[in-house]
Amino acid sequence: MKLSIITVNFNDANGLERTIKSVLSQTFQDYEFIIIDGGSTDNSVEIIKKYEEHIDFWVSEPDGGIYQGMNKGLQQAKGEYVNFMNGGDCYHSSDVLEAIFSIDTVADIITGAHAGSPHPNVGKGGVTMYSLFTGAVDHQASFIRRELALRHPYDERYRIVSDWKFFIEALIFDNCSFHYTDIIVVDVDANGISNTNKQLDRQERESVLNELFPERILKDYQFLGSVHPDLLFISPRISKSQHIRKCIIRIARWLLKAKGL
Repeated sequence: MKLSIITVNFNDANGLERTIKSVLSQTFQDYEFIIIDGGSTDNSVEIIKKYEEHIDFWVSEPDGGIYQGMNKGLQQAKGEYVNFMNGGDCYHSSDVLEAIFSIDTVADIITGAHAGSPHPNVGKGGVTMYSLFTGAVDHQASFIRRELALRHPYDERYRIVSDWKFFIEALIFDNCSFHYTDIIVVDVDANGISNTNKQLDRQERESVLNELFPERILKDYQFLGSVHPDLLFISPRISKSQHIRKCIIRIARWLLKAKGL
């Protein structure tokens, strides 16, 4: 089996039904469909039962949040790749999966573009630690080898950034292979917590960085941020190459100024 589609849901029956319809509309059929519901008290279970004949595994029970649900889904998955299409998110078109798996690649992570998210499409110019510092690979638009996902289970201590932590571990520490495509994979639900709680997102990112990286690396990052905070964020009005060029010029000017030249 090529793909396991895993949907995690909690008290979002309308969003869940949109997601289910999106999955069932796919022309690509070599997949299994797994739904992990966190014990919803709305009519989410009724929605699941409505489409039960098309769902390979589902459960509805209280859990510790979205990342525990995603880990539970992973434990049930049998596909070569996994894709998390959580409640409220939808595939951009009915031929998305067919287009993705027509690509000639054996990459550990295949990532496409997204629509509706305020975040840039990280990965188009390649993935570096810099691009992960300043952005995030889109989780819903990514197809991850199941063995890789199982090797780095989602950290259930976090509410927002465990998928970001996963990509750092997989792409930076494991140096796994990565393929980016311009195919628009997903229409993202802009009401998700990562889009609406920026303060928690920043706090959790700082916690992950402190956990994963030694002080000597973080000090350099924090030093550049204290001198030029804008170095750490890419303006949407300029390209990445322009941004990097401007960063180099700013750093060079600061060094010359520091030396009194």
